[in-house]
Amino acid sequence: MFEINDKFYLNGKPFKIISGAFHYFRTVPEYWQDRLEKLVNMGCNTVETYIPWNFHEPNRGQFIWEGMRDICRFIETAQELGLYIIIRPSPYICSEWEFGGLPAWLLRDRNMRLRCSYEPYLNAVKNYYSELIPKLVPYQIDKGGNIILMQIENEYGYYGNDKAYLEFLCDTMRELGITVPFVTSDGPWSEPIYKSGMVDGALPTGNFGSGAEWQFSQMKKFTGDDKPLMCMEFWNGWFDAWGDEHHTTSPEKAAAELDELLKRGSVNFYMFEGGTNFGFMSGRNGGSRTGDVTSYDYDAPLTEDGQITEKYRLCRDVISKYTDIAEIPLTTNIKRKAYGKIPCTGKADLFSVLEKISELVCSNYPLTMEEIGQNYGYILYRTKIRDGETVNEIRMENAADRIKCYHNGEYVYTAFAENIHEKFEPNEKRTGGIIDLLCENIGRENFGTGLENQRKGISGGVKINDHRQFGFEIFPLPLDEEQIGKLSFDEGYFAGVPAFYRFGFEADELCDTFLELDGFGKGCAFVNGFNLGRFWDIGPQKRLYLPAPLLKKGMNTIIIFETEGKAAEEIYLADEGRLG
Repeated sequence: MFEINDKFYLNGKPFKIISGAFHYFRTVPEYWQDRLEKLVNMGCNTVETYIPWNFHEPNRGQFIWEGMRDICRFIETAQELGLYIIIRPSPYICSEWEFGGLPAWLLRDRNMRLRCSYEPYLNAVKNYYSELIPKLVPYQIDKGGNIILMQIENEYGYYGNDKAYLEFLCDTMRELGITVPFVTSDGPWSEPIYKSGMVDGALPTGNFGSGAEWQFSQMKKFTGDDKPLMCMEFWNGWFDAWGDEHHTTSPEKAAAELDELLKRGSVNFYMFEGGTNFGFMSGRNGGSRTGDVTSYDYDAPLTEDGQITEKYRLCRDVISKYTDIAEIPLTTNIKRKAYGKIPCTGKADLFSVLEKISELVCSNYPLTMEEIGQNYGYILYRTKIRDGETVNEIRMENAADRIKCYHNGEYVYTAFAENIHEKFEPNEKRTGGIIDLLCENIGRENFGTGLENQRKGISGGVKINDHRQFGFEIFPLPLDEEQIGKLSFDEGYFAGVPAFYRFGFEADELCDTFLELDGFGKGCAFVNGFNLGRFWDIGPQKRLYLPAPLLKKGMNTIIIFETEGKAAEEIYLADEGRLG
């Protein structure tokens, strides 16, 4: 049994939680065992993970629990290694994850209100929980499993103060069979924030990266002296955004802060290993214009590809002061290899293949991604200019996030962030023909109060020559595995426009590697149909991590989708990453 009294108690004895955050959804399942073994060897007795709603219910009523989404296998792997687990199954997780884990299909409701007592939202949560929670119930510690704590909501104090919503989450989880103790987590430095995130029946915990003595003293004002103290997110590193610097933190400072934490309470490293934002799942923090990079390395004790760092070694030394560490053997053989330069074997520009890979939607006015049932990727809006009419100016209304405009297949301009709604006057005036607007979803906000404003594509309209344009052909471009599989490289290629590039290489042994795209501008990469993630030449990330389980012996195919009209004749597979 696990209980919360003046301390945490496990089977009647005081228990100090020494946990590390590791997200199963950011690491291929073949490596879960390896990362968890390394967690044990650092001295941790617990692993913590979020459960991202949008990862498991990508479309309403479509639930996926296999492969990278096999949460039960992850829990069982941890239990086999003697690890307890903290589950954070809240509808919203933040985590620098697309939309903070909320599914994009919620936004098809134009009146949607999130993270509050809005009936359609609560119904969606309850339906999701009715699928998720029964999977977790058998793994609770009082049922012979290893789950010791569950979180109600994540950093709710930063967002709102709807206590009825928090109580709804508690009640729903209890009704569905959750019996282990509940926790909440917020930054303890502000009374309005901290109190807004609290709910009766759940232990408040704190999220911070330094100043444990002061932070815990603040928490005591709300928890009292008769409850244990825990830092649910010990920020021992940080994440990166495109165009920003690569963040690192001192190993020595992280170890010293850890010592101060363990003197006073329990801890969960955020992160122990960050992993990778594969596909289009990197989020965008409120205020960021570019979105977060594909790597979620986080400068954690383990690197993105699972290598032990100096931070790991120093933190292990600190943990050894508080508990005995029994090292176990590592059972996963992981090799890294530079496969070298790979030449391009095929090219196809987007406009040549568009009608073959995308299912046309016709509308008199633009529709958002969400309105046509698309969650991620790109969307192209095509409209015809009247014969004899010259395009003197173009303006978008309520558009997100980044739009590239073409007139008769020739580049006109890029609209992004602060200028996306501004009037644009083309330098070269063209008459009649076709306007193409390629719109990119760079990631929905994962933190902030503007969640309901995250519809992607064009939600207002398009003005040409100061009058509203009607009549659109809309081409969804989710660039999922099915769509990538339809690609043909025999349709034609014109340089300087968005295009697909094919590369192939033989692998006689399967090793971790890193994809370098020098000469390419912005886009995303696919390996054997799997979306590896976004790239952008503004950095800081310069190489994409490609784990060995995504490769196969024999021929492997890499497809690059690039939007800026910048490309090279070869790519490179290296044996180490470049994050800055």
